[in-house]
Amino acid sequence: MPLSVAQQTIADDQHRFIVACCGRRFGKTFLSMNRLAYHSRPPNQKSFYIAPTYRMAKQIIWEPLVLKLSSLNWVRGIDKSDLSITLVNNSVISLRSADNPDSLRGVGLNFCVFDETADMDPSVWYEVIRPTLSTTRGRSLFLGTPKGHNWFKDLYDQSATNPDVWSSYQYTTLDGAQVPLDEIESARKDLDSRTFEQEYEARFNNYSGIVAYAFGDHNITTLNAPEPVEPLHIGGDFNVSPMTAVVMRRTATGLQAIDEITIYNSNTNEMVDEIRNRYPANPINFYPDPAGTQRKTSANGNTDIKILENAGFRVFYHRAHPLVKDRINAANSLFHQRTDNTTRFHIDPKCKYTIKSLRGFCFKEGTQIPDKDSGLDHHFDSLTYAIEYLFPLQREQGPQVARRFGHALA
Repeated sequence: MPLSVAQQTIADDQHRFIVACCGRRFGKTFLSMNRLAYHSRPPNQKSFYIAPTYRMAKQIIWEPLVLKLSSLNWVRGIDKSDLSITLVNNSVISLRSADNPDSLRGVGLNFCVFDETADMDPSVWYEVIRPTLSTTRGRSLFLGTPKGHNWFKDLYDQSATNPDVWSSYQYTTLDGAQVPLDEIESARKDLDSRTFEQEYEARFNNYSGIVAYAFGDHNITTLNAPEPVEPLHIGGDFNVSPMTAVVMRRTATGLQAIDEITIYNSNTNEMVDEIRNRYPANPINFYPDPAGTQRKTSANGNTDIKILENAGFRVFYHRAHPLVKDRINAANSLFHQRTDNTTRFHIDPKCKYTIKSLRGFCFKEGTQIPDKDSGLDHHFDSLTYAIEYLFPLQREQGPQVARRFGHALA
């Protein structure tokens, strides 16, 4: 498929450094592929596509990029272990991750795409990639959705002070022409206003104050105790002190938090015992801190997650930590009060520590970094590991195979 009008506008821009702040499902991946191919047309070019993690880089763009370049007969060799593609004109396109900066050093780049820029450490650009573009006078494209006023916003503002070198664009999800209007309006109803503005309208909202800003009295109500064999959903945070868990039931649209567990100077075995003392026959679905695949808080050396599995719990977790931003956005979208005064999340007043956490857990002043020094993070983390797993805000998926992709290699 051809580029949308908004995508084509970015593609036609001849500035050296281009920043495009875009809503979800705008088509950033397809645009990235188009620009990587375009800048690889001259011989002996070196281009990077950089994602926050290796896993994201591989999942988002590797297979579609290989498929498209192969269909154009541009490919001379593919190195799957290095995620690199050598073209017939000796240009090379490589996929890299921002969480491994050493893999980015020592090369003279002609072109670089940053995808989900706001989720990366700024040192990757300033200390690693920018110097590699100097000898070649290389170019760069920065893509992503906003994350408050962090360094991505600083890059976006560069066009105001250095317009000869930098340009900036801000496009909504609708501008990408990938998502129909009715789906966007549906998302508007389901998400809290801040999250919708950030994720779909690509606004640089300045998050400050309370992390769970959508949580309020509308979420607190007395709930029924679980039936003896009712399936339960439990989010847990592994700490020696305190070890915390939030016990929930799933509803047709969301979750009800009906109980909480807080144990000081404890371990996972004791948490399992407490859960079984309270709910001896209930099927347990547990959503732990992913670090539990390595962490051991038991005397016999079992990992935390192995202990949960041995107890007969069904355990659900991501192989890597979900981004804190994603957990916060998913939680606030669940917490918010809709225009019809309904909400998808309720919590019983007896969950006093979880409520205290939701009301008091703040960002560090002047940042979008949650203040874990407050000690209010444990119940928030326990709750949001489950929420993000069950009700994630989906990230942009890979593109469909495009029918028109670029110009043939000379």
